[in-house]
Amino acid sequence: MTTSVCPFSKAARPDDASARKQGETTASACPFSKADASARKQADTTASACPFSKPDDASARKACPENEGRVNKEESADSATVPAKCPFGYDSQTFKLGPFSCMLCQALLYDSSRCVPCTHVFCKVCVSRFKDCPLCGADVESIEADESLQKMVDQFIEGHARIKRSVVNSTDEEEVGNDNKKVIYADVSMERGSFLVQQAMRAFQAQNYESAKSRLAMCTEDIRDQLRREGNTPELCSQLGAVLGMLGDCSRAMGDSSSAVNHFEESIEFLMKLPMDDLEITHTLSVSLNKIGDLKYYGQDLEAARSYYCRALNVRRDAMKHHPNAPSQILDVAVSLAKVADIDRALQNEDAATDGFKEGMKLLESLKLDSEDSAALEQRRISVLEFLKKQVEKPEGSAEAAI
Repeated sequence: MTTSVCPFSKAARPDDASARKQGETTASACPFSKADASARKQADTTASACPFSKPDDASARKACPENEGRVNKEESADSATVPAKCPFGYDSQTFKLGPFSCMLCQALLYDSSRCVPCTHVFCKVCVSRFKDCPLCGADVESIEADESLQKMVDQFIEGHARIKRSVVNSTDEEEVGNDNKKVIYADVSMERGSFLVQQAMRAFQAQNYESAKSRLAMCTEDIRDQLRREGNTPELCSQLGAVLGMLGDCSRAMGDSSSAVNHFEESIEFLMKLPMDDLEITHTLSVSLNKIGDLKYYGQDLEAARSYYCRALNVRRDAMKHHPNAPSQILDVAVSLAKVADIDRALQNEDAATDGFKEGMKLLESLKLDSEDSAALEQRRISVLEFLKKQVEKPEGSAEAAI
């Protein structure tokens, strides 16, 4: 069983280095953190942007296109806009807990369970790891399902961020203090996709994979509905590709390799519909290919693993041609070269393996990092370079030790 890496980076989920000692050594960045960056500027340690964030995400009124014109008209009349707030505090990108949150995984309750006799409520998976109540320390005699509370949580999720309020009507206008400015109540709740991904991330990081998978499945359903209405727009394809990749990581963490491969394959299908000149897209695509390769590798299907690794390598080579001065892209190519070479060695093709390791070494030795580049990027370069050197120095026939 391998240690799972956090899957949730926008369209940039780093390769699973922790699963293979000879692979990448960096931890995965969170794919769905609400970052402002539109592209991955550093190595895999950089948090990636949420696939649901938009350039004008900070402007709440833009979130509702049909309201935009009317909002602008009211603003020109010296009106004030008061954002609508979720009564439970779930409408912010900042970290918040509410009455429907599990205090252990800090995500919304999933399979709500009540401790007996203290009555504190947690997710079933979370509290099952304890013999004493994590909040009060009381002995847990038994755990009972709280179906009524879970029903409330499910209803809350179903309705969250879907209520679209009229911009101006008789009930939406009030006076602010002594001013006579009109108050326009706009819906600024987090978009449903962002909201679900935020909850899935928290659950995944707490190893509550069932909860994370449930939220992500709801997210994919929403995006598929939009695709049926609007067609395969680049934004929707990017979002669905990212979320499907996250679902693949959940399935892999749960030990369901078959479902993981299916999710990664579908993620690749949608990402292939996007322009390949975007580093975020190419990185995500290559990572999904590598993750399928890893699963094939663990299943001892080396030829299939090599095929996926080579596809990832080709994607990264093409990206490096478009972005020759991107240090992180050069590092990605070196990592892919190491993966393919490692398989070649396992397949007793030592000459090809050595050539691959040496090509990776050459790339990293010639890579010059500017002072602007992070220390983490340099650390990763050194780490991968040291691994490649060790592989070249190994005597022939030592592939098993490398694996």
